[in-house]
Order: sequence, then structure tokens, then C-alpha cells
Amino acid sequence: MSETTMNEDLLEHEERKSLESREFGFWVYLMTDAIIFALLFASYVVLSKNSAAGPTSKDVFDLSHTAGETALLLFSSLTFGLATIAMSLGQSGRVVQWLFVTLALGLGFLAMEMIEFSGMIGQGAGPETSGFLSAFFTLVGTHGLHVAFGVIGICVMIGQVLVKGLTIPVRSRLFRLGLFWHFLDIVWIGIFSVVYLPGVM
Repeated sequence: MSETTMNEDLLEHEERKSLESREFGFWVYLMTDAIIFALLFASYVVLSKNSAAGPTSKDVFDLSHTAGETALLLFSSLTFGLATIAMSLGQSGRVVQWLFVTLALGLGFLAMEMIEFSGMIGQGAGPETSGFLSAFFTLVGTHGLHVAFGVIGICVMIGQVLVKGLTIPVRSRLFRLGLFWHFLDIVWIGIFSVVYLPGVM
């Protein structure tokens, strides 16, 4: 084995070790994010009945609109999964295609959420109106902000796959972004189950 080959193997080993450390760090980040959302959920449950004689959840929630948001996010999780499968098969073109579909679904979700927020504020149900609405906008808005960062991350990954191809670092970043995106999907299911469904019953 030549010295050049040994150096290349050593560099690849060090690169993989570094990426494994980053992946572990990302799991730690997700756990801290889960704690933040758990606190926001707890705050919402405590304040959900505190409408201060203002609009209640039954007055402002539109379950059909929320069902549309949910469908977009669930399908985006599926398409991201398909991008991950394409990555494992080394199909960079398919990865980019599925990431573009995921991006479109994520943007659609954000657009629907902005429509919902603007409609509520237009009805006089802004976050300053009551404890219930403050907790609602904080929880759902924090999730929406995470989705926005995820959308930016998808744009970055599309660029990296197109420019660099499916190198080991690009695969690692795409894997971590996938974890983040699926995590947001799980959080949204919690929001739908804890916030919206009980709110209209």
C-alpha cells in the first residue's frame, strides 16, 4: 500500500469520525429542542382556557384549514424519505427532484400558516388578546419558524448535491436535515392533537 493511499484512508477515517461526532451533537440538539416544545405545550395546556372574555378556540380554529396544513407536512415527510432512499442508491438527480417536491410542500405549509395567522389577527384574535392566544401563537409560531429554517436547509442541500454530488459530508448533512424535518412532523402531529382537535370539540 502506497503512502498516498494510506494518507487518503487516514483522512477518510478522520472525516467519518468527525461526522459521527456531529451526528451525535445533532441528536443532543434535537433533545433540547424537544424540551423547548414540551415546555411550550405545557404552557399552552395551562393557558388554553384563559380567553379573557375574548375569542375562544372554537371561534378561531378552522379544522379543515388545519387538515390541509397537516396533509402538506405529512406528504413532505414522505417525499423527504424518498429523497433519503434515492441518496442511499446514489441517485443524486432523484435526490434533488424529491427535495424540490419537499421544498414546495414546506412552502405551501408556511403559506397556509401565514394565512391562518393573518386571518386570526384580522378577527381581533392576535397574540396580545389573551393568555390562550399568546400561548397558541408562541407554540405554533415556534414550529413555523423551525419549518422556515428547514426550508432554508433544503435549499442549501439542493445546492450542495448539485455542486458537490453525494459525497460523505453531503450525505451526513442530508441525513441530519432529514432527522430535523421528521422531528418537525412529529411536533406538528402533537400540535394537531393537543391544540386543534380539543379546541374545536
